[in-house]
Amino acid sequence: MGMTSPILVTGGTGTLGRRVLPLLMDAGCGLRVLSRNGHDSSEGIEYVTGDLRTDKGIEAAVEGVTTVVHCAGASKGDDVTTRTLVRAASHAGVHHLVYISVVGADRVPVVSRVDRMMFGYFASKLAAERVVAESGMAWTTLRATQFFDAFLKVAQQMTRLPVVPVAAGVHFQPVDTEEVAAQLVALALGAPAGLVPDLAGPRISSMADLLRAYLRVRGRRRALVPVRFPGKAARAIRAGANLAPDRAVGKRTWEDFLAERSVVTA
Repeated sequence: MGMTSPILVTGGTGTLGRRVLPLLMDAGCGLRVLSRNGHDSSEGIEYVTGDLRTDKGIEAAVEGVTTVVHCAGASKGDDVTTRTLVRAASHAGVHHLVYISVVGADRVPVVSRVDRMMFGYFASKLAAERVVAESGMAWTTLRATQFFDAFLKVAQQMTRLPVVPVAAGVHFQPVDTEEVAAQLVALALGAPAGLVPDLAGPRISSMADLLRAYLRVRGRRRALVPVRFPGKAARAIRAGANLAPDRAVGKRTWEDFLAERSVVTA
């Protein structure tokens, strides 16, 4: 399907965005990628330099664009950067804004300093969701569980310690980043749909079990010590607010992912 105007992908050089790009290219889309750092454009992909934190280059990035896939994100401040994008996209006449959020954004209360320090990401994502929904543009938001890639980084960092503190009573339902990318592309090529059903991995596992699987692949041994985190957000996580058992539609498991990454850097 050819398109006369490019699709803008924010965060196109990040974990999710770089998987979105080839899928959009396979669909025949012209692409524009927003990046804070300069990149040489390649066949079918135009890279533009801009910074959502400062608003620099954003008006030029959205010019002539009808669809934006917003993959750029950080541990905090997503509402601020999303507001910058929405303001420019609205003025440019963007027809469809597609946003990636996190399962549990509306169920994890972030009210105290401890909540913000440990789980502020959920509040940031929920605030960004509201910016999108109140933008006046047509929009689609997909909530996904934690990516395998993100959990791999956590596992690598945590298991550098001889004794690993593990959140007690906490479970995750990680999902393959490729599967999230495929769903985002399908949504971007379709009609705006508002808040769509969650996308979660096929299996719910304790944090300890996920770390043990990683350690087995690396041939390592570590002592795992359960730690009970305080605060309302941690309580909600222990109750499963970050899970979507009825939306376990992902196919690849954490073990499948690790098997394919059997040689990883610590």
